[in-house]
Amino acid sequence: MDTVGAFEANTHLSALLMSVAQGEKITLTKHGVPVAVMCSPGLHPKRDRYEMVQALREFRANHLLGNRSLRLLIEEGRDEDCLL
Repeated sequence: MDTVGAFEANTHLSALLMSVAQGEKITLTKHGVPVAVMCSPGLHPKRDRYEMVQALREFRANHLLGNRSLRLLIEEGRDEDCLL
């Protein structure tokens, strides 16, 4: 994967797009910090909605919010005593 600065990317966008179309991934940086990745849309196939929902449910089941439910945290956030 190549790394290209923002100014250079702006100057050579056509050449970068041709490289990406050929399957190359390019990381765009700003002041040396990665800010984006250019890649062909075919490299990331779309996932089925049902698979995504299942993955989110599994994630939620394995990542707890202490001993509180999300609903309880939302209600606490709405509590007038908690407002500044």
